[in-house]
Amino acid sequence: MARGTVIVGRRLLTILVFAIVATGPARAEPVTVENCGRSVTFERPPERAVSQDMNISEIMFALDLRSRMVGVTGITGWYKMTSAFRQAMGSLPELASKNPSVETLVAAGADFYFAGWYYGMQPGGAVTPESLATFGIATYVLSESCAHVGENAPTATMDLLYDDVLNIGRIFGRADRAAALVRSYRTRVDRVRDIIAGNRPPRVFVLDSGEEKPFTAGRAAMPTAIIAAAGGHNVLGDVAMSWGRIGWEAVIARDPEVVIIVGYQDDSWRDRWEFFRNHPALSGITAARRNRFVVLGYTELTPGPNNIPAIEKLARALHPERFP
Repeated sequence: MARGTVIVGRRLLTILVFAIVATGPARAEPVTVENCGRSVTFERPPERAVSQDMNISEIMFALDLRSRMVGVTGITGWYKMTSAFRQAMGSLPELASKNPSVETLVAAGADFYFAGWYYGMQPGGAVTPESLATFGIATYVLSESCAHVGENAPTATMDLLYDDVLNIGRIFGRADRAAALVRSYRTRVDRVRDIIAGNRPPRVFVLDSGEEKPFTAGRAAMPTAIIAAAGGHNVLGDVAMSWGRIGWEAVIARDPEVVIIVGYQDDSWRDRWEFFRNHPALSGITAARRNRFVVLGYTELTPGPNNIPAIEKLARALHPERFP
């Protein structure tokens, strides 16, 4: 605590000024955010945060919150860490290669966990906002994932990303930075919209994995918003689910013109595409016949900063004539 003085006329008033400590941002009052059907109040910015998964962690990094974190979870157990992610991660440790336990988060002294349903937490599992609250650990749930525990599955929009960035910014006292990021995101997405205005939206299918039944994106999953922003139409955008499995019959009936293959920092997408276009029941689909596919990485298709360049990349693939 430091002392300061303010001169008013001829009077000298002594006031107490709270110093802004180097450990993080100051905030004058508590912040309440609406998240996954609940109101969550933060009396002060978290100081020992943990984020799950690459895309969620990249939201934290984009807001320059690494100094407010004690670690990340859920990276190397599923993915190959990219050089860009490793650089952004810096000296932060990976506390768990897949989903952390309550004990892992408590042992790290965490006071905040940014995760989601099926992004580090399982409905009915040991790690939930309620179980962590018992140990004084606040939780922010990735908005896209709320469809897994809600009564309906609303159509995904880019607001899923924008709202999370703005809320995390408010929670950590980075509201101005968050607002600037979202403005830049909107500007880039609006530019794509203007370029492709008037074009017919091609039919698009998302192929993550699965041969008997594909694991794909329904109306509540982020790819639906990304595809729409890039001037396309998710052929499963009428299916009331987020990420999930569906029969091939539904895909065949909707005849996608372009397939998005989820990339995982390796060449496994090649095998999935070969399976798709050579399968007897799928080879007649327009995308297979025309060999039209786009590979987008995991963090490009799950909510995070990489959604924006993904929209630009996908728009070029769907509407090449508009992008000289």
